[in-house]
Amino acid sequence: MYDITSIRCDFPVLSRKINGKRNTFLDSAASAQKPQQVIDKIVDIYSGRYANVHRGSYLLSEEITSEYEYARRIVQKFLNARSEQEIVFTRNATEAINLVASTWGKKFLTKIDEVLISEAEHHANLVTWQMLRDEIGFELKIFKINDDGSFDWEEYCKLLSGKTKLVAVTGMSNVLGTVFPLKEMICAAHQVGAKFLVDGCQYVVHHPTDVQDLDCDFLAFSGHKTYGPSGIGVLYGKQELLDAMPPYQFGGDMVNVVTYQTTTFDVPPARFEAGTPAMVQAIGLGSALEYMMDIGMNNIFKHEQDLTQYTRNRLSEIKGLIEVGTAHDKGGVFSFVVDGIHPQDLAFILDKEGVSVRVGHHCAAPLVRRMGYESLARASLGLYSNQEDIDSLILALQKAKTFF
Repeated sequence: MYDITSIRCDFPVLSRKINGKRNTFLDSAASAQKPQQVIDKIVDIYSGRYANVHRGSYLLSEEITSEYEYARRIVQKFLNARSEQEIVFTRNATEAINLVASTWGKKFLTKIDEVLISEAEHHANLVTWQMLRDEIGFELKIFKINDDGSFDWEEYCKLLSGKTKLVAVTGMSNVLGTVFPLKEMICAAHQVGAKFLVDGCQYVVHHPTDVQDLDCDFLAFSGHKTYGPSGIGVLYGKQELLDAMPPYQFGGDMVNVVTYQTTTFDVPPARFEAGTPAMVQAIGLGSALEYMMDIGMNNIFKHEQDLTQYTRNRLSEIKGLIEVGTAHDKGGVFSFVVDGIHPQDLAFILDKEGVSVRVGHHCAAPLVRRMGYESLARASLGLYSNQEDIDSLILALQKAKTFF
């Protein structure tokens, strides 16, 4: 059984009153709350076992180095990567995508090539490729999604060609909740010789993820969305691709031999982790992923799918509310507008009722405009969300309507 009461007790912030009301946190798509287990792990490292990694021949350094590399193995297990050497720690998914662009992209993309993305991309997976396009001169193609936000297989295949060298797409839209059929998309991309990068920020936190089964070439995600600390992210890359990629940044801990005249570089992942890493954050991320795996990713998926359907049913009760993104296959992200109420005003009223939602273009402004809006309210689920959260949202929405 999914013991939601016990799970919620693991997150101390959920017991805090917000404006005197129950804390109804529905902004996990932006950044998820942290369980006590992760908080305790971080405090334990800082208070009793802190030192720099990979550098010291003394106990504290050896202990934290062991913890840091153990966290890498946890990520490997979480993604079912073939080797821990395929796991690179970054600051966040944005840096992970930029790493691919600045290393693999600059080395292997030419002006006669094409990169394919979707209309549903976060700025991190749109602007990055725009900037590289402007530098190299390749063509950046964008395949359309349907008006309900669903994936359009025909539109995707229409733009795939022998010129496509990279497909870079979100696994799950942070605005629409649309879940893309990654395995089928990856297979089709490989058939034309293209590599495939998954922005997994919204995907891996809600879905069991097996990079070997998906056969993706790269996958990026952020720690703060997976119940871990901020300031830590992950790039998964197939070993043969990482081996062929030049360094991204330069400094300590990523070199092999250094002289005044020349330098050689270490093998991945060290090659891409210049300087003192976010070691405590990485260890905290490992603790967060262990927490999720202890609950069971299939159990989390089932709980959130049931709650997603409950939420959609309840939102349909609000007259004048338009849900933006109604694909059949979608996760627990709900963007919406309410007739006659600006999203910012709506969020202000909801906050007074203890309900936290996100407002704006959600770092996906072209997508929001493509759907016909400039700003949207967004409620999103986490593994600690329950029906009472949704009921509180509905009551707050009903109250907001009385002001307008």
